[in-house]
Amino acid sequence: MNTLSDNTRSDQTWFRRYAPTAAPRMRLLCLPHAGGTASFYHSWGNAFGDDVEVLIARYPGRQERIAEPCLESMEELADAVTAAVLPHLDVPLAVFGHSMGASLAYEVTVRLEREHGYGPSVLLVSCQRPPHGQRPRNAHLGGEESVLAEVRRLGGTDAALLEDPDLRELVMPALQADFAIVGRYAEGGPRPAVPVRCPVIGYVGDRDPNVTAQEMSAWSGVAPRGFELRVLQGDHFYLVPRRDELVADLTSRLR
Repeated sequence: MNTLSDNTRSDQTWFRRYAPTAAPRMRLLCLPHAGGTASFYHSWGNAFGDDVEVLIARYPGRQERIAEPCLESMEELADAVTAAVLPHLDVPLAVFGHSMGASLAYEVTVRLEREHGYGPSVLLVSCQRPPHGQRPRNAHLGGEESVLAEVRRLGGTDAALLEDPDLRELVMPALQADFAIVGRYAEGGPRPAVPVRCPVIGYVGDRDPNVTAQEMSAWSGVAPRGFELRVLQGDHFYLVPRRDELVADLTSRLR
C-alpha cells in the first residue's frame, strides 16, 4: 500500500487547505454546519497569519464531492474526519465547529485523545448544545419541507439561496442527510459528558433561536481544563456579520 499517496488523496478529498507562506506553527480545523460547505469559510483561509494553516472540511455529497453519497451518522462522519486529519498532527491543532460542526468538533477531539493519544490545543464550539445537553431534534422526520422550514428558521445566507428551485434540488440531499445526522445524534436526549483534555471556548449569538447562552455554558461540563463563553451580537449565523470580531477573537486564542 502506498501510504503517502493514500494520505495525499485523503487530504485533497476531505480538506480545502490554505497553506501559509512559511512552515505552520499550528493548524485550525474548521467543521461546517448542517448543509454547510467549505466555501462558507473561504474568507477565513488566510485570516490568521502566515503561521496558521487553515483546514476546512469538505463533507461528502456537496460541491467537489457532489457525486459521493452523504454520510448518515455523527459517528461515521467523526471517524472519517479523524482519520483524515491524522497526517496533520505534526504541529498543534485547534478545532472549530459551528452548529452541527460543533458536535462534530467535540467528537473528533474525543477520538483524537482516546484513540490516538493526541490532544488538540483548544476546542472552539459555536451555537450548539454540548453532548449532555442534547434534546430531541425532529426536523429530519418531516421530509423536505420540514428541513426547509428549519433552515429558514435558523436564517443565514443558505436560507435565501434555497428559494431557487434548481439550487434547492441540488443541495437538498446533503441538507436532509445532515439534519438526519443531527436528529440521530440527539435521539434519546442527553449523551455522556466525556471530558476533553483541552480548554473549550464557546461562541453564540445573543439572538440565536436555537440555543441560549445558558445552554452554551453547559459545555463547561466537559471542560475540566477551563471553559469560556463569548456572546456576540446576532442570530444563529452571527459569524457572517460579526466575522471580523470572531476572527480577531479566534486569532488571540491561536496565539
